[in-house]
Amino acid sequence: MARILVIDDHDTLREGMAVTLTRSGHTVTAARSGTDGVAAYKKTPFDLVVTDLKMDGLDGLAVTRAIKSLDPAAVVMVVTAFGTIETAVQAMQQGAYDFITKPFTPDVLRAKVEKGLELSSTRRQVERLSARTEALESDAASAHGNLLVGDSEPMQRLVGMVRKAAATDATVFVRGESGTGKELVARMLHQLSPRKDGPFIVVHCAALAETLLESELFGHERGAFTGAIKRKLGRFELADGGTLFLDEIGEIPHSVQTKLLRVLQEKEIQRVGGEETLKVDVRVVSATHRDLQAEVKAGRFREDLYYRLHIVPLLLPPLRERPEDVAALARYFVAKHAPRVNKRVKGLDDSALRALARYAWPGNVRELENVIEQSLVFAEGETLSETDLPQHLASAAPRSDAGLPVPMGDRPLPDILEDLERQLIARAYEKAGGVKTETARLLGIKTSALYYKLEKYGFISKGERPEES
Repeated sequence: MARILVIDDHDTLREGMAVTLTRSGHTVTAARSGTDGVAAYKKTPFDLVVTDLKMDGLDGLAVTRAIKSLDPAAVVMVVTAFGTIETAVQAMQQGAYDFITKPFTPDVLRAKVEKGLELSSTRRQVERLSARTEALESDAASAHGNLLVGDSEPMQRLVGMVRKAAATDATVFVRGESGTGKELVARMLHQLSPRKDGPFIVVHCAALAETLLESELFGHERGAFTGAIKRKLGRFELADGGTLFLDEIGEIPHSVQTKLLRVLQEKEIQRVGGEETLKVDVRVVSATHRDLQAEVKAGRFREDLYYRLHIVPLLLPPLRERPEDVAALARYFVAKHAPRVNKRVKGLDDSALRALARYAWPGNVRELENVIEQSLVFAEGETLSETDLPQHLASAAPRSDAGLPVPMGDRPLPDILEDLERQLIARAYEKAGGVKTETARLLGIKTSALYYKLEKYGFISKGERPEES
């Protein structure tokens, strides 16, 4: 759980807040003065700071200024008496994110703290993203886009597998839907491998006819076919000492599959129309959105080639299966495109992030990047808002397959709870196949109450009579 610093010179209140937050599962450090609190933060940064406003010596205003100077991303909440709310507003102007008025109940404290921790998590993600963006600009390798953005468990697992595979020379097979970033995985494999100083060559197999694909891969001699007016080196020769990425490998015809298998087995090629055998030292990474096992069973893809390519399989999850990565990716694409498209824009507001989170992204990461670039063109403020997004996103219904909503920024708690209720009802309604009584059973509420909720959130029209199928 989170690490929280509580600063208050009133022993009873300080200890009470510490006990409440500790029982909520957090690790709490308590300081009896502003000076002690700032010193504690210098030693160990915290996820959240709760500080009293009126204290002897270093007061809450001074504590806020000091901590924000140490850590601009720090989230500070001030505790104030009713008569000093104006001073609390001053603290917010100097960097505090919120205030809580005495007296307050443990439930109010917990709710305020959880909201602050959501903001802290978001700010830390922005910090990590900024660090990655800086690395992208300073690292020539990263300039090719070999950066897989995402802190979700599926992406972290994939990155770990990429790092392990990169250290070897094994053939890698990347499977994933269109737009998920298969080429980025291939580039990352190359840049982390001992071949990183060699060439990285890409062939989009689906974009070439059979005769052109063979020439593209293996090269050709002058006069090999009509139009071959001079010798051409193939991509295998050009990739010698480096990595060759064969995108949409499932689209190549049988004749080319046979020659490709020989190259993988013998590490040698013959140009089209030539007789000379040429040795090549190439690491092959292939990718497809197709189910190659099904293609093998259907006789459209050679089984022996499939196993030769499939030494190290990597599965790239679609964006809908890792919705927690949408916000980080969106911020990354703003940082990537804004300097070129719209320098005024620095980020996204909460309304835009909520709209992006509830969309299913059938086009995956590529679609998200296109949406961000398009939105930057028309944005007029310093942050992208929901109104800047394409209409089909702004009006998208809540995802029924998404996880629980993550509150961000300064969203009121009732709004957060409404989002949560809406998504829970949507998931239960889908699971029950639209049967109202079963939906009510899954949710543990009366059918009459369910009809009210379904009308409220637009799942059924107003006044629809209870009927089951």
